[in-house]
Amino acid sequence: MDTVQNPPDPSVLARAAAKVKRHVLPLFVVMFIVNYIDRVNIGFVRSHMETDLGIGAAAYGLGAGLFFIGYAIFEVPSNLLLQRYGARAWLTRIMFTWGAAAMAMAFVKGETSFYILRFVLGAAEAGFFPGIIYYFTQWLPAAERGKAMAIFLSGSAIASVISGPVSGALLNVSGLSLHGWQWMFLIEGFASIVLCGFVWFWLQSHPHQAKWLSDEEKHALVTAIALEQTAREATQSVRPSMFKLLADKQIALFCFIYFSIALTIYGATFWLPSMIKKMGNLGDFQVGLFNSIPWLISIVAMYGFAALASKWKHQQAWVALMLVIAAVGMFMSTMGGPVFAFVAICFAAIGFKAASALFWPIPQGYLDARIAAAVIALINSVGNLGGFVAPTTFGLLEQTTGSIEGGLYGLAATSLVAAVVVFFARTAPRPGVPPTSKPTTHHHALRPGPQGAAS
Repeated sequence: MDTVQNPPDPSVLARAAAKVKRHVLPLFVVMFIVNYIDRVNIGFVRSHMETDLGIGAAAYGLGAGLFFIGYAIFEVPSNLLLQRYGARAWLTRIMFTWGAAAMAMAFVKGETSFYILRFVLGAAEAGFFPGIIYYFTQWLPAAERGKAMAIFLSGSAIASVISGPVSGALLNVSGLSLHGWQWMFLIEGFASIVLCGFVWFWLQSHPHQAKWLSDEEKHALVTAIALEQTAREATQSVRPSMFKLLADKQIALFCFIYFSIALTIYGATFWLPSMIKKMGNLGDFQVGLFNSIPWLISIVAMYGFAALASKWKHQQAWVALMLVIAAVGMFMSTMGGPVFAFVAICFAAIGFKAASALFWPIPQGYLDARIAAAVIALINSVGNLGGFVAPTTFGLLEQTTGSIEGGLYGLAATSLVAAVVVFFARTAPRPGVPPTSKPTTHHHALRPGPQGAAS
């Protein structure tokens, strides 16, 4: 095609990319915040559901974890349908169905309906994160996607801080013979449905449909993306075998390390509000405020350690240090009273959130750039299974022993093992493996653990 023979004017391309980011990124950040809140808000209603519905610790843990089973099963089908129907239509569908499932949580009657709806919520959310990534590939040249992803992923950090106060405040809503926890599910789920209508009218599927871009800017985007696609296709003859890479023991190490990180993140996410309640006679809003503290601290630590790791480049050592901090915090949380345990979790959060961010440059550096996206998706999927294992195990422990102390010891031990294993993970390809493209931005430092997405 003549339109893709010559590279576009760099100034026009930069102007077009800036317009795209201004147009879509604020919306995507809000979508991510709503997505995260609907995923983790059950952590704030555990005691209410136990009182009103008789859902005990084991059932709560299993239900919290079933979300990730539904998410994992439907991730690939959702991705295939997204490419068929387009990002705009599919993202709107995803938001509507997860909003409806989140609202339906208000009408849980017992353990069975709780299990079903958590699974359905996971299935409904499947494809959201890849959908955003796919949208960026259709609208932005490769050099701009990392910057866009950094801003998008900040939604997870914002959500982790505000989810507690927002959910805590909604638990105080009453009326129409509904409990506060029912209103919380209804209002937060309805927010997703309202937002999906805005998504449909605000987004377009392809640059040539954007009325807010000039013809010159549309042409620049389409040309740049087409040229990049042509360059990728030219390398397909030397593309390494996916099965060969998946059989590489390094991939197994990456999966284990990230699973260990996600295990601790989700153990804290779903059980922290219950631990905070033991600190004293706190209301739901106060619990929500306290719940935001570890995540706020972890965000500061995440950026700080990312900057240090960029200056002193020993990635494995930095990840190992963060895992040790997480292990020490989790171990210390079993000692002393509830207030001491909360402080210990704040310390642990510094470790496991920073470890999540610092981990990703390791597989990115090892993997061939042409296959990295698929394998990183695999690592992320396996890691997200920590969102099933951690709450399920914690629930069973509390149900049978009356304490989650054993689970906290387990998280500490797993983090220590991962801290050792990370030194066996390669940060560069083996001899004979095609050279990888090193990351050109630090957007990986913002990558969330489950939430990202879990995502």
